[in-house]
Amino acid sequence: MEIERKFLVHKQMDWKKLATESSHIRQGYMAAFNTVRVRLRDDRGYLTIKGHSHDGGLSRYEFEKEITHEEALQLLKLCQDGIVDKHRYLVPYAGHVFEVDEFHGDNEGLVMAEVELSDTKETFEKPEFIADEVTGDPRFYNTYLRMKPFKLWKEALRPEYR
Repeated sequence: MEIERKFLVHKQMDWKKLATESSHIRQGYMAAFNTVRVRLRDDRGYLTIKGHSHDGGLSRYEFEKEITHEEALQLLKLCQDGIVDKHRYLVPYAGHVFEVDEFHGDNEGLVMAEVELSDTKETFEKPEFIADEVTGDPRFYNTYLRMKPFKLWKEALRPEYR
């Protein structure tokens, strides 16, 4: 079971200096009912299946299997239009690791952070660069960003998030 909360990031803050690791991610999607994702993370491939959330986007079943780089490249060719391209930065803070995604291409300008939790009621301390929570807002799901990229609706957000 994956339990995570999502947040927008204050872009004017230098959160990258806090990162201990980063990777380049390209991912495509294959199915409409459950989320079937093919991901290339640097030179490693992954096939992921995610179920639907029944608690507003906070948790859902997730299955992930590592596949070869070549398998991922071939499977990406079978994906629906729209590849999500981003760099992910890992930022440890107060006993948790925040995954900060800086999007590219049609989603350029969007920066979001996620924190995975062990329980839906788990508390955590937020670093200063964390802004408004967007957990459960479908506009911020990668599957949505693939179909309706940030460039088409970014003006709906406050200027500090564009």
